[in-house]
Amino acid sequence: MKVEVAVHVDDDRAVQGRSVTSKVLALLDAFSPACPELTLSELARRAGISLSTAHRRAAELAEWGALERGQDGRYRIGLRLWEVASLAPRGLVLREAAMPFLEDLYEVTHENVQLAVREGLELVFVERITGRRAIPVLTRVGGRFALHATGVGLVLLAHAPAEVQEEILGSPLRAYTDRTITDPVRLREVLASVRRTGYAVSDGQVTVGSVSVAAPITGPDGTVLAALSLVAHADGAQPAALAQLVRTAARGIARALTPVHG
Repeated sequence: MKVEVAVHVDDDRAVQGRSVTSKVLALLDAFSPACPELTLSELARRAGISLSTAHRRAAELAEWGALERGQDGRYRIGLRLWEVASLAPRGLVLREAAMPFLEDLYEVTHENVQLAVREGLELVFVERITGRRAIPVLTRVGGRFALHATGVGLVLLAHAPAEVQEEILGSPLRAYTDRTITDPVRLREVLASVRRTGYAVSDGQVTVGSVSVAAPITGPDGTVLAALSLVAHADGAQPAALAQLVRTAARGIARALTPVHG
C-alpha cells in the first residue's frame, strides 16, 4: 500500500522529469493577455501536464489566492498573486519615485507616458499613464515587448551589456510596421546615436501615426536603471521638444532614486 501511494505522488515527476514547482509555474505561465481565463483542460494542455495534476495544483493555487475560479469554472490570475508581484523592488521603488514626474509629464502633454525596465532580452512596462485623446498603443503595465522598436526599448538596448546587444542584433528582428528597423547595421547606428544624444526616437516603428521619444533613468553610478517615454501623435510632434521634456523628467526621477540606491 505504501509503495502504491509513493508511486501515485511521484508518477508525473517520474514520467515527465519535472518538479512540482515547475508544474505550478507552468500553470501560471499558461495565462497570457490573449488568454486571461482558461478552463482546467486548457490549463493542463498549455502547461503540458496531466489533467489530474492540473486539477490538484490549480486547487492549491486557488486556495492560496494565486488563482480564482469563476462561476463558469474558468480559472484566472488571483488578486493575491498581484499583491505579491507588486512588491518586486525594481517595480515598486521605481514606480513610487517616478509617479509624480509621470503625472507632471502627462499633464503637460496629455500623451501616453510609459516607464519600462529591461528584463533579459525584452522590456517590461512597470507603469503607464494614458488619456482619452492619447494615441492607442500596444503596451500594458506588466507587459513585455521587444527592445529594438519602441523608444524605451531603444534606450534600454543602447545601454545594455554588449552580450545582450549582440544576441539581439544577431537574431531576426520583428517588423511591427514598414518603418521598424530590422537591419542590424542600421540598428547599431541608431543605438550609437541614442548613447550620443541621450534620447531615442521611434517614429512609427510600432504604431503607425505615432512617435515615441524616450530617455534613460540612471542610478548614482551612471547605470541605466529604466527608461521613460512619451508616445504622441506623429502629426505636429516635435521630437526635439518632447525629448527635452522627457529628459528633464528622467533626471528628476534619477534624483528621487538616489537616496534609495545610494
